[in-house]
Amino acid sequence: MTDQCTEQEKILFVDDDQNILDAFRRNFRKDYALETATSAREAAGIISRKGPFAVVVSDMRMPGVDGVQFLTRLKEICPDTIRIMLTGYADVQSSIAAVNEGSVFRFLTKPCSAQHMKRVLEDALRQYRLVTAEKQLLEQTLSGSIKVLTELLALVNPDAFGRSNRIHRLVRQMALHMGVTKTWEMENAALLSQIGCMLLPSMAIQRITRGEALDGEMQQVYDMHPMIAADLLGHIPRLDNVREIILYQEKHYDGEGAPIGGKTGEDIPLGGRILKILVDFDQLENSGKTAEQALNILRGRTGWYDQRVLDVLDKVLSQKTGYELRTVRVDQMRTGMLLAEDVQSLKGTLLVAQGQEVTTVLITRLRTYAEISGVHEPIKVLVPPVEERGEQEQDSC
Repeated sequence: MTDQCTEQEKILFVDDDQNILDAFRRNFRKDYALETATSAREAAGIISRKGPFAVVVSDMRMPGVDGVQFLTRLKEICPDTIRIMLTGYADVQSSIAAVNEGSVFRFLTKPCSAQHMKRVLEDALRQYRLVTAEKQLLEQTLSGSIKVLTELLALVNPDAFGRSNRIHRLVRQMALHMGVTKTWEMENAALLSQIGCMLLPSMAIQRITRGEALDGEMQQVYDMHPMIAADLLGHIPRLDNVREIILYQEKHYDGEGAPIGGKTGEDIPLGGRILKILVDFDQLENSGKTAEQALNILRGRTGWYDQRVLDVLDKVLSQKTGYELRTVRVDQMRTGMLLAEDVQSLKGTLLVAQGQEVTTVLITRLRTYAEISGVHEPIKVLVPPVEERGEQEQDSC
């Protein structure tokens, strides 16, 4: 077992009897990365500082918080950890509670021999590896699917991709400002919010962002793009919440707009309410309005938006300072920079609109243009503050 055990596969024993914990240390310290605690409170501190743990073995009868309560709470904060209950009381009701409330993997009674405990720990570690491997596979599949969709959008409709990219930059800051700690659903909803526009030519998105009207049939296709995107995402597992956020990105707070009927007010997903504001704000900014003018227009649209979210956007925009203006060549571009001007070919063709965040796909695209037909250089970019670049690097790890 020692050669299979990784640094991540740590085991925690929790028991109010120090003699039992000492025995666990003597028997297993050479085989496993082992921690011990004499109470649920001490165990919580160890988990916070040294977690995650692959396996937690807890005594049933402890002063204060008992084993069932502790493992039930552990299930909430560390759902992948395999939980084992150890007790000196052959109590049927305790066993039922432990299994039902704490999702206990095994229920062992004292005294438990070292040989038997080791067999159970081996089974628990195998289960942990199975669970985490399946989770990792799902996450990689999910992130890969999202990456493919966004890169397809970048290739098929760069203007729609630029719009989703600009919106994405603000979504995370707004969500964090509103106390949302797990922002990945909102961030991915922003990135995927415009994939329904793949059916539209870039010219149509350019007209939309300038505030110009579309022809009747093209307007109908544009009006359907949230539903088209939601239908596409219906084939990818674990994106139900992302799908709903995108579906409601054009819904007014008072219930008007698509989808017809459906939710209103606070029942609209928070991510949908944020997207509605950011999509409209982006359109106003790209039609020539300043941020202040755009916000004033949004505030004047009675019933369209959640006023609390509008206030948050105002605060986030007021904090967007510290960007450094630079001029760079295409081969000097780095991810995270913001384009401070339109990027054009040497013949004057618009390649990328101002305001887009520089991504790996965009860099590859511009380098290809530069090699084939030439790009007007140098290009003005905004470089984010050091602390923001650090956050982006951590998020990409």
